[in-house]
This record gives sequence, structure tokens and C-alpha cells, in this order.
Amino acid sequence: MMRTHWCGELRPQHIGQKVRLCGWASKIRDHGGVIFIDLRDRSGIVQTVFDPSACLREVHKLASEVGSEYVLLVEGEVVRRPPGTENPKLPTGEIEVRGERIEVLNESKPLPFPLTSDDADEMVRLKHRYLDLRRQRMQRILELRYKFTKAIRDFMDAEGFWEIETPILWKHTPEGAREFIVPSRLHPGKFYVLPQSPQLCKQLLMVAGVERYFQIARCFRDEDPRADRQLEFTQVDIEMSFITREDIFDLVERMLAYAFEHAVGIKVETPFARMSYSDAMERYGTDKPDLRFGMEIADITDIVANSSFQIFSQVASVGGKVKALNAVGCASFSRKDVSELTDIAKRAGAKGLATISVGESEIHSHVAKFLSDGELEAIFERLKATAGDLILIVADKGWLACTALGLLRNHIAAKLNLKRYGDWKFVWVVDFPLLQWDEEEGRYTPVHHPFTSPLPEDECLLIEGANSALPKGHPEHPLSKVRANAYDIVLNGYEIGGGSIRIHKRQLQEALFKAIDLPMEEAHQKFGFLLEAFEYGAPPHGGIALGLDRIIAIIADTENIREVIAFPKTSTGYDPMTGSPTPVSEQLLRDTHIRLSLED
Repeated sequence: MMRTHWCGELRPQHIGQKVRLCGWASKIRDHGGVIFIDLRDRSGIVQTVFDPSACLREVHKLASEVGSEYVLLVEGEVVRRPPGTENPKLPTGEIEVRGERIEVLNESKPLPFPLTSDDADEMVRLKHRYLDLRRQRMQRILELRYKFTKAIRDFMDAEGFWEIETPILWKHTPEGAREFIVPSRLHPGKFYVLPQSPQLCKQLLMVAGVERYFQIARCFRDEDPRADRQLEFTQVDIEMSFITREDIFDLVERMLAYAFEHAVGIKVETPFARMSYSDAMERYGTDKPDLRFGMEIADITDIVANSSFQIFSQVASVGGKVKALNAVGCASFSRKDVSELTDIAKRAGAKGLATISVGESEIHSHVAKFLSDGELEAIFERLKATAGDLILIVADKGWLACTALGLLRNHIAAKLNLKRYGDWKFVWVVDFPLLQWDEEEGRYTPVHHPFTSPLPEDECLLIEGANSALPKGHPEHPLSKVRANAYDIVLNGYEIGGGSIRIHKRQLQEALFKAIDLPMEEAHQKFGFLLEAFEYGAPPHGGIALGLDRIIAIIADTENIREVIAFPKTSTGYDPMTGSPTPVSEQLLRDTHIRLSLED
């Protein structure tokens, strides 16, 4: 090895030792001819000193010519810093290396942005990602990701799981998201796809008797990227045989607690909270509730159903809901603030937003005059509202009113800094609908994926619904009542994973395909290998996939998932560093039997 020590590991116990270090010139200072070079490697920074009175002239001359980010090899003795010059901000701040030899291993051009700043334009950073990753924050994120992944592998190994790789070139089996296609040179006119997930493979591994599988899996979806989504991403993929969802909950809770503690020293309380899908929507307006703060949604329909405020009474009369939220301490919001809240509610689809500002002795509201003293008192009591609070009310379809208030709840929490970093609130959301009615397609579609089983007590509803004479989409159709044996795990308002107990019997799987109007011929063409496998003793099984990128982003306290991926794409799927995607040669297109026909 060229080095004897890492820069960041040197401490007072190394005083008197001769060391040889390698790294980058992070900062250079000339104090009256004495050259100070902060040498940085991935472990940290140490100060090296080249004093003309203590080193050879040619060594001092070479040190004085070093530029920022030059790659250096430095030899010297570890000494204690003179009293008063210690740097308590650095782990190596009590010592320095008295340089005796320096070698420039490579020079560097002036950098396009300073590595000590977090304010550089993101496109510039992505174009020079190899430089961006040198920054201390990015180095710590890469280290965090590695340690977290290693902790998961260590835990799963101890639990008797096998890590098994599944194919990257896979069969086109649409399960929701758009897939990337890969042309086959050896099979003209035919294509592979990049897998959206290892879903079918891991189920087949259960049929194969593996029983306990996991994988740190690369997945691909040709979707519109956003801050928390990329075209390619990584998930912790898990599948188990002969288990219930309680076994999944127990395993994942212990795995996350282990990884958080061993990778970042964070103690996570278990067991995690649990909440039904309907409860989450009613109380928080979202199926991924942030439990770090209160502000729960309340139903006040019964209080205002007969009020003289016609918007409330009319909505109630046609089966709608009047929902309210108490923004504690927000009565001081300006007119501009309230107007912003109204805009958010409208963007969610609500027709408007009613507000009641509770003062010490008076109420400010454009709807209060239509409500009796008794109605107002009942609203305040239900919402636990006191002087200084701002009550927000939406009257509409139940789900829409909750969704709008859920968005307002998150907006206000962010505005009031209620989303505290370091407060880790996990919750399992369960009992989702198995299917949802798609008005545009005129059919039921799976809420999760078409291999999710119904709750055992709802299996008969699925069979009945698949053969029901009622028009599909009818509110009383049996398929609208089937609950999924599925679960999502949520952390601080982000869904970090989802899974289910799978269908493992052919008859039930075919009933689900029928329920979603997937013709049997097409089902057999796309999923025949799975249906056939179910006839050879497929065991009961289930699993979960956890979004590794998203978990690391939450721990690293960033909403931009690109920050925790070494080489990400932009929001348009473009890579500024390599310029991809790029055209390919005509010869390559001919080899793969492709002819381009691009529309203007």
C-alpha cells in the first residue's frame, strides 16, 4: 500500500510515528512561508505542515506549488499542534503531520464548484458527479448506505435467509408501471424487459422450496421521475414461506431496528404502530400518515348537517362529509397565508375552504354567522380548539375532503417546523382495498399488484365478485368490498415499503384475473408459467419490498432521493455526466433488427 495510515484516523496516540498519507489537497494556506495543506481522504482531514526550517528546500518548494484538489502523497512525523492552535471541530484537531516528503501524484484543474459548499447548482454537480461525491456530506451518505445495507445482510443471514440473484433480462409481464424493453439480437423481433421488481421470481423461489429469500435488488420502471423516484432504484426484497403477515411485521421491525442501530446508532422503538387504511384516510387524509405531530382530521358532519350554512347542509344531505382540522396556534395566519391554504385545498379537488379563527373573545370567520352558538361550541369541543387556533373545514365527498385536509395538514406542519428530524415514527398501514374501480378503463385494477391475496375472510367475496351479475363499478358490487392481505410500512410520512401475503392457488389467481377483466387466454400467455407452478405444491407465502433509496434519504435528512444515489438521473431521466440517453449507431440498430421511425 502507498499509505501507512488514513488521514482521519490519526490521533495523539500516533505522536512520534512516521506516517505516509495519500489524499487530496483540500485547503492550502501560506503563513509567512510555512505551508499548511489540509490533506483529505475518505476517512477525514488532517493538517500537514511544511516549514522551510524543518524540511528540505525542494520539498518546501514543491509544497508551495500545490493547488487545490491536487492528489498527494505526504510523508512525515505526527506531532502535537502548538498550544492554542488546536481545532476542536476536527477529530484530528490535536495533531498535525510535519511534512518531510511530498509527491504530486496528479494535478487538478480549477474546480467548477467549491467542494465545501452545498449551494452549487444541481445540474453542475450532476455533470461533475465524481467531484460532487468528494464532498464530505456525499461521502458520509455513501458510507451510510453501505453500512445500512451491510447491517441488513448481516441480520438476514442470522435469520436463515439466502440472498439469491434474480434475472435482469426478464419476460414482459405488465404489472402496473411501464417497463424498459431490451431487443434480442438472437431472437429477431422479440424483446426482454428490465424487471420492475423480482415479484414473480421470488414467488417461484418459494415454489422451489427456498422458504427464506432476500435480495438487495435493482429494479427499473420507465416512469416520469420526481424528487423521490428514479428510473432505476434499489429495494430490499424479502419473501418467506409458511408465514402470516404477523411474521413479516416481526421480521421487518427487528431488521430495521438492527440496521438503524448498527449503521447509524439510532435506537428504534418496536413494535411499530398499526393502522387500517380507512382509519389513516379518515384521521390523516393519506395512506402514509406522518405521526410526528397531531392535527388529526375530525368529522363534523353530524354537527352541521342541519345548519343554515347551505354548503354544509347540502353536502351532508347527499351523503357527503364535512371534515375539519384544527391548526393549533395558527389563528395569527395572515390573509395571504389563508389564501395559500385555500389554493392547496382547491388543487386537491375541493371546491373551497372554510376557516374559523378562534380569538380570546371573538371569532373571525365568513361562515360562523351561519352557525349557531351550539354548533360552534360542538365544533370547538370536537376539535379541542381554544383561543389562538385556526379551524379548517372542507365539505365534499368523504375521501376528497380528507385528502384535501391531509395536504393542508402536511403543509402547515412543514410551515411550523413540526416535522422534527430524529423523531422516528413508524406505522404499518393494513387492510387496503384489494381492487379499485378505474373510471377511465371501465374495470377494476389491483391496488397493489395482481398477485396479492385477499384477507382469508374475504376470499369468498372475490370468488363471488368475479362471477357477479351486478355491473362492475356498482357501489354494492362484491369486488368493491374485498380487502387485501397487504400492508405498507410508513416512516415519517413516507411509504418505505409494501408487501402482501400472495395468492398461491391457481383457482384463486384465475378468479382475480377474471375480476380485473384480464382474459384467460392473455393471462395464460403472460403468466402461464406462474399458474402452472401453483399446481405443483406451491406453499403459502408472502413478503415485502423496502425502498432502500428512500430509507437512506430519510436518515440523511433529504427529500431529494438523487442525493443518496451515486450516479442518479435528473427529473427528466437525463444523465448530465455521460449525456445519456444517446443515439446508437445504425449498425447496432441493424444487429438488433430495429428500424427507427421518429415522429416530428
